[in-house]
Amino acid sequence: MTSRKQEKFDLILEAALKVIAENGFHGSQISKIAKEAGIADGTVYLYFKNKEDILISLFQQRLGDLVSMFNNSVQEANSADEALRKICEIHFTELEQNVNLAYVTQIELRQSSLELRKAIGLSVKPYIQLIEKILIQGVQEGSFRPDLDIKLTRLLLFGGMDEVVNSWLISGRKYSLTAQIDKTVEFFLKGLK
Repeated sequence: MTSRKQEKFDLILEAALKVIAENGFHGSQISKIAKEAGIADGTVYLYFKNKEDILISLFQQRLGDLVSMFNNSVQEANSADEALRKICEIHFTELEQNVNLAYVTQIELRQSSLELRKAIGLSVKPYIQLIEKILIQGVQEGSFRPDLDIKLTRLLLFGGMDEVVNSWLISGRKYSLTAQIDKTVEFFLKGLK
């Protein structure tokens, strides 16, 4: 994609993120997204087949960016404990700083059709796999219990962070999400040791 096309693609995704966060997926029309992006409705269809395609692309791009951040920070970590902390820090910090992304990833995913959730789930898979690698590393280092059920534990860790973000949103963001990092990581590490 040329840089000009990429800019337009990104502009549409950013507009979609805002519109979907404010109106919900089902309450968001292509026309609202186009208006927010400052483009004609038809221009959206040059980049996306439909609203579902926009949501899937939004998850692919935004979660892809997060997974890249996770991978970079995990490579710098000296231990599985530190890698797990870095993932939690990035997860909570990025979603606290981008509330629209938090709403779309937390609320809209749960309200989408099964087919749409499956497509979006492919974007989440690399994140789950990264958590799995950290768990394996921790077991190999001897810092995590050797009897961990890695497949189950990776889902419990992801689900735990997911629920902390979800509760923060439902509460109306009455407290700092990043202030939950230490206690969340402490809880995880106690269960992993």
